[in-house]
Parts: sequence; C-alpha cells; structure tokens
Amino acid sequence: MPDATNHAVNRRLRGLARAFVLVSAAVLPGWLAAADTVPGPVPARVVHVVDGDTLVVRAHIWLGQEVETLVRVAGVDAPELKGACARERERAQAARDYVVARALGETITLVGIRYEKYGGRVLAQVRLADGRDLAAALVADGHARAYDGRARAGWCEEAASPEPKAAPEPKSPAD
Repeated sequence: MPDATNHAVNRRLRGLARAFVLVSAAVLPGWLAAADTVPGPVPARVVHVVDGDTLVVRAHIWLGQEVETLVRVAGVDAPELKGACARERERAQAARDYVVARALGETITLVGIRYEKYGGRVLAQVRLADGRDLAAALVADGHARAYDGRARAGWCEEAASPEPKAAPEPKSPAD
C-alpha cells in the first residue's frame, strides 16, 4: 500500500500547491504594486510593438542581466487593434506604425516603473532614443489621448476629432 499512500500524499501536495499559487496570484500583485517602484532610468531595447501604448522590451537591469517584459506607456490611451469599429482599428494600426517607426529596435529609457493593473505589464514613462517622451509625442501627433487611469472614452464616437498625422515609413532592416 505504500504506492497508494504516496499517490494520496502527492495529490494532496499538488492541491496545496495549486491553492498557494491561486492565493499568491490574487494577493501578491496588489501588494507588489503598492510597494515596488523602480525610479529608473532603465535602458531597454524595444523588441516588439504590440500596439500604440504597449511595447515588449529587453531591459538591462544589472551587469550582464536583462529581462524581457511588456511595458504600458504611462499617461496615454491609444486606440485598440481589436477595437469596436473600423475607425478605431484603423487609428490603432496608425498608432502602432507610428511607434514602430520611432522605437522598434531602438534603445529607449524607462522611468517611474511600476506594476500595471492589467495584463502582467509594467507601467512606465518611456523616453525615446532622442530623449523625447513617447506619450507626449503620441498625443501631439494625434495617435493617442492623455490618460490618467480613470475610465477611458471610446474611439468610435470621435467622428469630429482630427485624424492623426501620418507615420513615417518604418525602418528597413538595413537602417
């Protein structure tokens, strides 16, 4: 009967481990969000642009140490690629193209890094390689709106808003 006993013990331990993971997943992010902020600056290379306000970066966190993570650009709300209407989806693609042209493959600087409440991302101010603030550039060129963390307005109702400025051609691999 040792096998039956071992099986029951293993099953119980797996159940306890799952419970620990679930409780940790529910409690830990909120605790970390309140307690953990990295002031920066942290240099990071942009490896992928998800959309107009979310990047995948490889951040240089220590000598010989890098971490790849999702970064939400603080202070802006850009249209969603899976938006509610064709106009929002078109503007989302334009915002993404805008960020690709200015940041993909570049080394940016992250400042004021903290956990974001959605999607396992961090929230940070993003400075482009030329020192400009990405959020300010997105807003100035009509690709995003200033955002303070409260409820967001939709993008489909804004028929009267000006269209964004065209993004420059994305960089070629030879650049």
